[in-house]
Amino acid sequence: MQRYSIVSLARNALTGHRNWPQAWRSPEPRPEYDIVIIGAGGHGLGTAYYLAKEHGITNVAVIEKGWLGGGNTGRNTTIIRSNYLYDESAAIYDHSVRLWEGLSAELNYNVMFSQRGVMMLAHNTHDVQVLKRHIHANRLNGVDNEWLTPEAAQAFCPPLSIDRHARYPVVGAALQRRGGTARHDAVAWGYARGADARGVDIIQNCPVTGIRREGDRVVGVETAKGFIAARRVGVVTAGSTPVVMGMAGVRMPLESYPLQALVSEPVKPVFPCVVMSNSVHAYISQSDKGELVIGAGTDQYVSYSQRGGIQILEHTLEAILELFPMFSRMAMLRQWGGIVDVTPDRSPIIGKTPVEGLFVNCGWGTGGFKATTGSAHVFAHTLATGEPHKINAPFTLDRFRTGRLIDEAAAAAVAH
Repeated sequence: MQRYSIVSLARNALTGHRNWPQAWRSPEPRPEYDIVIIGAGGHGLGTAYYLAKEHGITNVAVIEKGWLGGGNTGRNTTIIRSNYLYDESAAIYDHSVRLWEGLSAELNYNVMFSQRGVMMLAHNTHDVQVLKRHIHANRLNGVDNEWLTPEAAQAFCPPLSIDRHARYPVVGAALQRRGGTARHDAVAWGYARGADARGVDIIQNCPVTGIRREGDRVVGVETAKGFIAARRVGVVTAGSTPVVMGMAGVRMPLESYPLQALVSEPVKPVFPCVVMSNSVHAYISQSDKGELVIGAGTDQYVSYSQRGGIQILEHTLEAILELFPMFSRMAMLRQWGGIVDVTPDRSPIIGKTPVEGLFVNCGWGTGGFKATTGSAHVFAHTLATGEPHKINAPFTLDRFRTGRLIDEAAAAAVAH
C-alpha cells in the first residue's frame, strides 16, 4: 500500500503535483490485443480489471473517445440498491451489492461506499401492494427489504413529511438497509488504477470510428489512432450503444433518453439516507460535500442531448417539496444530464451478439451505476470464456426474439 506523510502531501500540493506518481499510464495503442473494450466508464474499466485479475488476460485495451469516467459514470446520482422484483434481476444486483461492500479493500482505493439505506415511499394502495410484493420476492431471494409505517419512515429520515393531508401522503415505505451510495469518480479511478497495474492499456481521447468484420466475425476496431486488431470486442458504451453497434451492422432493441439531475447549495448533514418516490417521480440523498442530490425520471422524448428539458427539473423539485417542505428555500446550484439506453423490458443485455467475437453490455437504463461491480464481473467472465456467467445468462439479446423477457418496469420506475 502506498502511503504519504502530511509533509509529502503538502509538498506535492505546493509544487503543482509535479512529483506526484501517475495513477495510470497513457499509452499509445498496440497493433493487436486479445480483447478490446470500447468504453472507459465504470463497467468497461471494471471489466478490464476483472479480466486481468480473475482470468489472467492482460493483453487488453480499453478505448475511450474522451476521458475515462466522463460519460454516464460521472453523470449519475450514485444510488446503489438490489431490491428488484424478478429472480434474475435480484441475482445480478445483489451480486453487485456484495462486490460493492468489499470494493475499497479490493482496489486499495476508497470508493466512499456508504450503506446509509434506500427507502422507497408508498402513497396509495397500489404503491403498498407493489412494494410489499417486492419485499416478499426479495426475501425469497435472500435480499434484505422491510416494510415501515409512516412513523417509522419519518424516524429513519426525519426531514420526511408524513402529513396525511398532503397531496401525496406517505402511507408506508420499503427500506433496504444495505443500499446506499458511492463516489462515482472514485469507482472509475480505482478500477482504472487496478487494471493499469495489471498491464491493461487505457487509451483515452481515441474515438472508435468503425468495427471491422470479416464475414460473421469481428476482427478489430477502427479508431482515430488507426486500426486495432482484436480477437474479441466488448461494447460498453451506455447512451451510445445503438450508434457503436450500428458500426458492426447490429441493430439493438434500445431507445436513448436524457436523464437529468441537480444539486443544491451545500448544507450541514441533514439527510441520512436515500429516499425515492415512484409516484411523484423524484429521489434525493445528500453528498459528502453537503449538497442535496436530486434526480428524476427520464425525459419524455428520445434524444442524445445531455441537457434535457427544464420542465422535468421543475416537476422534480415540485415533487421533492411535496415530501420535504423544509427544503423550499434552498438554492439549486447546477444541473447535468446523461444519456441512458432503455430496453423494452427495462432490463440489461449482457452477452453475445450475432457477430462472432462481438459482445455487448448495455440497456441498464438509469440503473447502470448500481450494477457497475456485478456487471463488470460477469461481463469479464463472458469475454474471457466466450460463454455467459450463470448470473448474466438470462440477459441475452435473444430474449427479445423468444419472448423470455424480464420485465422490471415496476421496479425500475424512476430509477430503472
